[in-house]
Amino acid sequence: MENLTSQFQFIHFATLQQRPPWKPNKTFSFSSSKTLNPDILRCIPPSSAAEATSPAKHTTMLVESYHEHRYLSSLLRRLCRRGSCPLRLLQEDGDWSKDHFWAIVRFLHHSSRFHEILPVFDAWKDIERSRISESNYERIICLLCKESMMDEAIRAVRDMNDYGVSPSLKTYNSIIRGFAYDGKFEDAMFYMNQMRENGLLPVTETYDGLIEAYGKYNMYDEIVTCLKKMESDGCFPDQVTYNLLVREFSRGGLLKRMERIYRVLMSRRMTVEPSTLIAMLDAYAEFRVLRKMEDVYRKIYMFGISLDEDLVRKLANIYIDNLMFSRLEDLGHGLSSRTCWTDLGWCLRLLSHACLVSQKGLDSIMRDMEEANVRWNTNFANIVLLAYSKIGNFKLVKSFLSEIRTRNVKPDLVTIGIIFDLTLEGFDGTGVFMTWKEMGFLDRPAEMNTDPLVLAAFGKGEFLGSCEEVFRCFDPAAKESKSWTYQYIMEVVVKHRKTWAKNVTSL
Repeated sequence: MENLTSQFQFIHFATLQQRPPWKPNKTFSFSSSKTLNPDILRCIPPSSAAEATSPAKHTTMLVESYHEHRYLSSLLRRLCRRGSCPLRLLQEDGDWSKDHFWAIVRFLHHSSRFHEILPVFDAWKDIERSRISESNYERIICLLCKESMMDEAIRAVRDMNDYGVSPSLKTYNSIIRGFAYDGKFEDAMFYMNQMRENGLLPVTETYDGLIEAYGKYNMYDEIVTCLKKMESDGCFPDQVTYNLLVREFSRGGLLKRMERIYRVLMSRRMTVEPSTLIAMLDAYAEFRVLRKMEDVYRKIYMFGISLDEDLVRKLANIYIDNLMFSRLEDLGHGLSSRTCWTDLGWCLRLLSHACLVSQKGLDSIMRDMEEANVRWNTNFANIVLLAYSKIGNFKLVKSFLSEIRTRNVKPDLVTIGIIFDLTLEGFDGTGVFMTWKEMGFLDRPAEMNTDPLVLAAFGKGEFLGSCEEVFRCFDPAAKESKSWTYQYIMEVVVKHRKTWAKNVTSL
């Protein structure tokens, strides 16, 4: 209900920018002592100036706006009620103004009540014949096609024909794209032919809808055929078309076609859309074309284009695999600096210096985090612990464990693994495990709260590797029945290691 309320509040504001002819039944009086500056009056046409200087006219406009707002608020509140029916409300009210009707349509659309739009339109237009117009039908049909309600859209088209109203080019484009996007290409072609028969020629937007739909269904040969047909009809690709082609070929992994179209786009000095560069970056990352991936990323960074976290992770994994750890900090800056610092941004920066085994760099990042009041979490703590482990400085490890305890950072299975592996290397982890035992932490269900990028960079280690081996030994029923606490996992791993060592000795 709260979401619906915010929706109709938005509709109120949008609708009140235009004053419909609806008149209130009651009048209120307002007083105003304000006068207009004479210099302003000279800039107003004579009729407008006369109206502006009329207190009565000004008061009437305020009253109409006030009552219209109250009426529309009441109407939309009634529509919000459980079991409400716009047809019944229309019958109760007798009629709605044009602005009120379209406000109702927007409300039904935002509320996902799509199937109520066409019936209420039919009832509203039947009240006054002038509402049976090309523009009204166009808005309704385009809205239905956008929501893939093609049966209702075609019923509206047939209704238009019955009234002798011909569909517009925009209407046909919406129908063709709607059918094509649903994979019904025969229906799309049928209405394209009908459009031609009605004297309307396809335009670039028509073909763009087909190209996008072919891309959705990986029909790349059909995209090429469509492009040739488009040019033979004298409808040449524009900036939108070329950007669309680059994106579709990128998503299909057709790098040579993608690059060929991109070169045409650049040679014609057309604007490359942000989504196009992102699609190219994703394609190069998918096929690990490192040099070209970095070229495109530099352009994206230069233009301040934001990337989603999934793509950032994909790039980070490629840099890690290629041991290009310094790039991780650049990636972290690119992800966060234009808006605000995210956890992933800090993770990448910490990971960069941790992998480079730079204690000075780590200290610098941690100071930045302190100044930014960043709250420490398990992921950050494990990165630093792994870095100190790699350095081999047990004193730093012990000091940092005390620090994260005061920060109320909860260890996870990776933290257990780090201390377990360090103990095998000579670190005195007994005191750490005893403290966790006294706190009741080891009796909790095991969790993994560490970013997979951290494990990709440092590996899983002895403990986590043993956990996976042990886990594979259990049958599915046993896995479900066991209580996988930290304590139980540690006992099973120790037992597994002893058995493994015994078997190796016997060999």
